[in-house]
Amino acid sequence: MSNDETYNYEVVRQFAVMTVVWGVVGMLVGVLIAAQLIWPELNFGVPWLSYGRLRPLHTNAVIFAFGGSALFATSYYIVQRTCHARLFSDGLAAFTFWGWQAIIVLAAVTLPLGYTSGKEYAELEWPVDLLIAVVWVSYAIVFFGTLYKRRIEHIYVANWFFGAFIITVALLHIVNSAAVPVSFWKSYSAYAGAQDAMIQWWYGHNAVGFFLTAGFLGMMYYFIPKQAGRPVYSYRLSVVHFWALIFTYMWAGPHHLHYTALPDWAQSIGMLFSLILLAPSWGGMINGMMTLSGSWHKLRDDPILKFLVVSLSFYGMSTFEGPMMSIKTVNALSHYTDWTIGHVHSGALGWVGLVSMGSLYYLVPRLFGRNEMYSMRLINVHFWVATVGIVLYIAAMWIAGVMQGLMWRAVSPDGTLTYTFVEGVKATYPFYAIRLLGGVLYFAGMLIMAWNVAKTIAASQPADAHIPAPAHA
Repeated sequence: MSNDETYNYEVVRQFAVMTVVWGVVGMLVGVLIAAQLIWPELNFGVPWLSYGRLRPLHTNAVIFAFGGSALFATSYYIVQRTCHARLFSDGLAAFTFWGWQAIIVLAAVTLPLGYTSGKEYAELEWPVDLLIAVVWVSYAIVFFGTLYKRRIEHIYVANWFFGAFIITVALLHIVNSAAVPVSFWKSYSAYAGAQDAMIQWWYGHNAVGFFLTAGFLGMMYYFIPKQAGRPVYSYRLSVVHFWALIFTYMWAGPHHLHYTALPDWAQSIGMLFSLILLAPSWGGMINGMMTLSGSWHKLRDDPILKFLVVSLSFYGMSTFEGPMMSIKTVNALSHYTDWTIGHVHSGALGWVGLVSMGSLYYLVPRLFGRNEMYSMRLINVHFWVATVGIVLYIAAMWIAGVMQGLMWRAVSPDGTLTYTFVEGVKATYPFYAIRLLGGVLYFAGMLIMAWNVAKTIAASQPADAHIPAPAHA
């Protein structure tokens, strides 16, 4: 049998397994640093275990290792299945897998050692940045090459979202990471002052908008209709959702820089586009939810569908909260507080995490030649443990954040601050304990998933699926 008669599932299997592995690692680091905020001695006096070094390791591991591997796995699977074509180049696809894992390992070594550019979500130094660019361009060649050789004329909407995510992330990474190297592990940004901040948050918010939204919407548009056994509610709405979202997201970054040296008009434009963003975001959320019309009863018995649908509700909640927090008067209260942490994790744990887990629970049996996961009951347990963990986490951070904002702005009749900073920290302490509990539960859910996936793979006989013959043959 020739390669052209089967899909390339090998690279999808590799990325799917590493998604689970990096999910465990990234969330373990998250639990450790959450515990360090309660018990600072947990760094054991070791510099590379300090909060300041482990925190970027946590964000990079969860976003780029866990989330990135999930995006590679699902995009490679979906583009093959919806195009009826094998991946453009098996060799280049294999390179993207090994290259991406090398990047993750380099991040895991360099960040704790203190090698950092200091840019949020773009901390990795210039040699690693160059490798990221090479791997990402290879990814683009594989993805768009597969679209080019498709046997079905129509390009399904999920591939539009994946394509936009791949192109935009390349643009964001290359522009924001432009730097002048001064040694092998140290460089300085090519930009200065307010321009550097503006470009960083154009990158930073679009890392959220494209890496953590557009790519995962590609998953949503494929796996929810598949698992529900229903067509997408409105294909026209999905296309409007796509164009409105990718145009609007690009301009929202300045809302991270309210009340800074950035010109006021630029801050206002960031706020305006953030508010407009609510419409396409909720359009996509409603489209996903309405796809279940006539199939809501399946939620009772289908834990995979629970993951996918509840992820959409968190997507809707987070994309309401984000525009609200971009309003300058609200931002005056929320900025620099734990409310922002709650917002980020509502999106990361609730939207990105749950939709990735649901997609993997759909994928793994199909990739490894089984009818279903080893234990469907454990998927249900994972769902409830993770959901309770998310609710504890974000509720604690919302309450702590609003409290911090109110305490920091409270002024006594004589014009002095009512509370010292340390009083704000002391008042936040109980909420850090609740946050840690929520994080431990979410991490426990990831361990349940890892065990379930391992048992599924252990009893499997992986095989690549056949590509359907062209209709006119």
